[in-house]
Amino acid sequence: MPLNPDISDFSRRDFTFDGKTKPVLLLGDAGPAVIVIHEVYGFTPQLARFCRWVAAAGMRVYAPILLGTPDATNPTRITRRRLYGLCISREFTLFRTGQSSPIVDWLRPLARQAHAECGGPGVGVIGMCLTGGFALSMAVDPVVLAPVLAQPGMPALDPAGLDISARDLATVKRRTEDGGLRLRGYRFEGDPLSKPAKFDTLRRAFGDSFTGVELPDACANPTSVLVRAGKPPHSVFTDDLIDADGEPTRAAAEEVIAFFRERLAVYPCVAVPATT
Repeated sequence: MPLNPDISDFSRRDFTFDGKTKPVLLLGDAGPAVIVIHEVYGFTPQLARFCRWVAAAGMRVYAPILLGTPDATNPTRITRRRLYGLCISREFTLFRTGQSSPIVDWLRPLARQAHAECGGPGVGVIGMCLTGGFALSMAVDPVVLAPVLAQPGMPALDPAGLDISARDLATVKRRTEDGGLRLRGYRFEGDPLSKPAKFDTLRRAFGDSFTGVELPDACANPTSVLVRAGKPPHSVFTDDLIDADGEPTRAAAEEVIAFFRERLAVYPCVAVPATT
């Protein structure tokens, strides 16, 4: 059954940094901030569900809208118009290895603003698919304490490459070595868009500071858009997630939320409620 696109429980604010204004959807009344960055599809009902889980666990969600409309009516498919827009956009680095996307220069001050508004030791960040590597680039900023890379796919032409500059990568490595920063990553084993070589690169770069979780394709949602089309699953926390107790994808979402809570010092532990 499709999820309800109603997001009347969210509020919207426009944030301006470096002369650029973008809408951000907000959820949660208290707790440290978590930046949830949508996939190439834009903000969808499945992403709204994940945001609700994070907020219910005692954190405040900031979901910037980088593509699509600032609601949950965006379809889980990539249109030709979206692909063309991405190819000509100067905000996203799609093909070059060793270069952070310019949009990260807008996302980092958003993280600092969210931290100033919410308090706590710092903020969490999760990027997905096109934006998966943004969580890594944002970890240059000391306020980012819990970066999560969900099915990172960029740069598209280099299976082992990372969309982060050498200078930024060195800064994040120093944070793991000197400050105890920890990173997590998630992907499906057979995902051709987020290849295992990227996780190999992350493990070489960060050692035990990076935890990479690779889920069997068989545990993906059989009703997702990709699986129904006979393709390998991709979206760990949204379309390919099965929202039921005991399902590996649901357990992965709970694991990420527990990671946010631990790194951002949210106590006591709160169970994530089942939703539809």
